[in-house]
Amino acid sequence: MNSFVSKIHRAHQECSDCPSPKVIQQFFEEVLGLLFPEYSVQKIKDESEVEQKLAASQFTLEVILQRNTQLHGQNGKELAAEFFNRLEKVYDWIHLDVDAMYSGDPAAKSRTEILRSYPGFYSIAAYRIAHELHMLGIKLIPRMITEIAHSRTGIDIHPGAKIGKYFCIDHGTGVVIGETTVIGEHVKIYQGVTLGALSVAKADADSKRHPTIEDHVVIYAGATILGGETVIGKGSTIGGNVWLTKSVAAGSKVYYQAQMYHADSEVTDVYVFKNDSHEAI
Repeated sequence: MNSFVSKIHRAHQECSDCPSPKVIQQFFEEVLGLLFPEYSVQKIKDESEVEQKLAASQFTLEVILQRNTQLHGQNGKELAAEFFNRLEKVYDWIHLDVDAMYSGDPAAKSRTEILRSYPGFYSIAAYRIAHELHMLGIKLIPRMITEIAHSRTGIDIHPGAKIGKYFCIDHGTGVVIGETTVIGEHVKIYQGVTLGALSVAKADADSKRHPTIEDHVVIYAGATILGGETVIGKGSTIGGNVWLTKSVAAGSKVYYQAQMYHADSEVTDVYVFKNDSHEAI
């Protein structure tokens, strides 16, 4: 028992400066509720109250960063100020994502419905906030924020991914977007999509391991796209259950087709590639 007590004590001492997940969740929900009244307990009555709440949230982040300098190695007060300087851009981009979800989902009756009930909104908002912290060189905290969204929605977006404007996740459960993924503008993906890495050595962890998705691409449910050199060209459509490890040209349509044979013949799976100039099976 004494050995066990010592192990626990040592673990607590070594983690004494780690930010608590509850503290990070409280900060994230505070910012989200400030940006979107749909997530606030009480609506803000006047602009002076907005200024006060912005200042209070900035101070919260400043305290977190000053207590955990090992996560950034910079000036916590300056980092917090810079993050809140960037928050207006984050706010505007999230609203563009809401526009994309509203126009892209026939079932959406209003933007309020999206804000209050769509897992795609919640996960993208968490990503946008976390990504700005990640871009400032802050470690761990951005990953904790996106994991809050992952646990709530089933959508796993690494804060290091680069995602353009007007991003739409429809339904969303089971979506995985890896750290070095690059996504252009006006991209729409459905549930169960994986933008992942081919197996690489740990030494290659800092290399580009995840795919690039260019503008105006639609990726349907269950599709898996892997590899850092894989590029899905502009305006392409990737059908459900497709598995890709190679690039496709702009304007391509790739879909999965199972061909059934009679009697005792085996079932053969076929991928069909189409673009404006040719069709190949």
